[in-house]
Amino acid sequence: MKTLTLVVMALALTSAVSLAAEPSHQYVGVKVCAMCHRTPKSGEQFQKWEASKHSQAYKTLLTPAAKKIAEAKGIKGSPADSPECLQCHVTAYNAPASQLGPRFSKEDGVQCETCHGPGKDYMKMDIMKNEKEAVAHGLTLLSVKDGSAQKFCETCHNKKSPTFKEFDFKTMWAKIAHPVPQQ
Repeated sequence: MKTLTLVVMALALTSAVSLAAEPSHQYVGVKVCAMCHRTPKSGEQFQKWEASKHSQAYKTLLTPAAKKIAEAKGIKGSPADSPECLQCHVTAYNAPASQLGPRFSKEDGVQCETCHGPGKDYMKMDIMKNEKEAVAHGLTLLSVKDGSAQKFCETCHNKKSPTFKEFDFKTMWAKIAHPVPQQ
């Protein structure tokens, strides 16, 4: 009985370690997304992001104003190194290095994969053309209609932010919306 218990425990531990070791989706970075998402056919989504405040989110942490806000909140050191700031100012905050592809850069701020999920497994054209397949490969779809987009945005745009002003989702969504044009 003792041997059987040990075997069962060993199998359970091996299974748990195997599951934990399975690779998760990898972040590729906005430069990779831009290769396909900068054309008129795609709605020039990259340019919309590039012109948005999201593209500058990390850079704002390098400003004297950010340093002053951080000091007022008791954050020591640079806001650009602070977990309290990075969690909303960069994509893949706290992701292990193994999950960050070679072209990924936190300096790109809040980029595509913040909302749409790590793209390595769904970025291929044949997968992207099939929404169900893309979702199965890690694409996250947010919807205004079901409220998931607003709920996600409010994970950062909320009263915990030291620079929070009332968040009017409808107005702000209009500034960042990037639908693919109907063919």
